[in-house]
Order: sequence, then structure tokens, then C-alpha cells
Amino acid sequence: MAERIYVADDDQSLLDSLSSFLTKDGFDVETFQNGDEVMTACEEALPDLALLDVVMPGTDGLSACSSLRRSYPQLPIILMSAKDSPYDKVTGLTIGADDYLGKPFLPIELAARIRALFRRANLAPVKGETARTFSFGSLALYPERRTATLFGENFPLTPNEFDFLAFLMERDGAAVSREELISHLWKVDWKEDMHVADDLVKRLRKKLRERESDVAIKTVWGYGFRLAVA
Repeated sequence: MAERIYVADDDQSLLDSLSSFLTKDGFDVETFQNGDEVMTACEEALPDLALLDVVMPGTDGLSACSSLRRSYPQLPIILMSAKDSPYDKVTGLTIGADDYLGKPFLPIELAARIRALFRRANLAPVKGETARTFSFGSLALYPERRTATLFGENFPLTPNEFDFLAFLMERDGAAVSREELISHLWKVDWKEDMHVADDLVKRLRKKLRERESDVAIKTVWGYGFRLAVA
């Protein structure tokens, strides 16, 4: 079955172009002209990925992204915008987007990024890989299935949250610098803004606290983060 993608942009010509290209590329596409419409559609039927323009009338892409991230933690979200400065990109990633694409862009690049996100969020094992598990305290990650459990129960994570925890768990409690994390996860220049990692950590800490986890993300002052068991 084709993956369903919701695309929201107030530029009808761009919507038509993206819908045509992505449909020919094998996706099931529905289009919307503002954030309110796409959020309502998500309440009725959740897509496999949301593609949101940042500047739209009514509820803009940033607000829609933030709301969707709170309601649907595992939904892959890509923001697109003519605002393509490092600050704008970091802002988008900070509020929960999994990727940020500056306009203008080639449709083939968008399709490649969409497929990359689907690979990261795919629940099916990758052919040829041996099953492996990362475990730390009560937390377990299953990279081939892109799933996580806490105390043996499902623990929903966004693609970036999953990769963040996997990056730390691979180091088995050793400290990892903010520079390493930002470069590895978001491929942006860490010197532009360090808050993108800090905000992701805040969201993860809240999730862990709400589930009364024995796993904690510790701040290594002036350096980065590490995992610890309470």
C-alpha cells in the first residue's frame, strides 16, 4: 500500500506540482491550503508523513508542526519554507520537525528526503541485518524495527528522538558532546544554535518522567549529555 502524505501550502500551483510529482513517485497524496485543514484531517485519518509550509494563513506551519508533534509523537514531519537561514532551520527542528527543506527545491530532492524519513521510521527489519537491541535500564530500542519499549511496554518516539537515544545508548553511559549530536542528527552547523539539542532533551526528559522511567538524560555542563540509571 502506498504511503499517505498530507501536503499543506497556500500556493495552489505548488500544491498541484508536488501532488503530481509525488503521486507519480508512488505516494498517496492529499493537499491542504492551511494548517487548520491539515490538523483537522489528521484527527480524522493520520497520514504516514506531513509536509508543511512554514508561512500559511491561519495556523502556520510552525504552529501546526508543534501541535501535531504533541498529538502524534511518531508522525514524520517535514517543514518547507523560503526562509532558509540556519536560524530558521534550527527553529523548525527545535519545535519537532524531522527535516527542514528550503525553497526553492527540486521535487526529486523532496522525494529523497521523504524516503529517507520512511526508512528511519520503517517498522520492518532491513534485509541482511542481524537483529540487535540497545538496552539501558528499563529502556530498550530495536533499530531494525525502529521501535522502543520502556518497562516492556511500547514507548512512542519521533525519528529524531529515537536516533538521539540510540546515539547515547551506543556509548553506554559515556558523555557525548552537543556538537557530535547536532552534527549527527540534524546535519547543521552546531555553532549556529545549540538549543536544537537542548529542546529535544527537554521533550525526552518529560516523556521519561511521565512514565516514571529509571533512565535519565544527564547534562554534562559545558559539554553535552549522557545516559544514567537512577
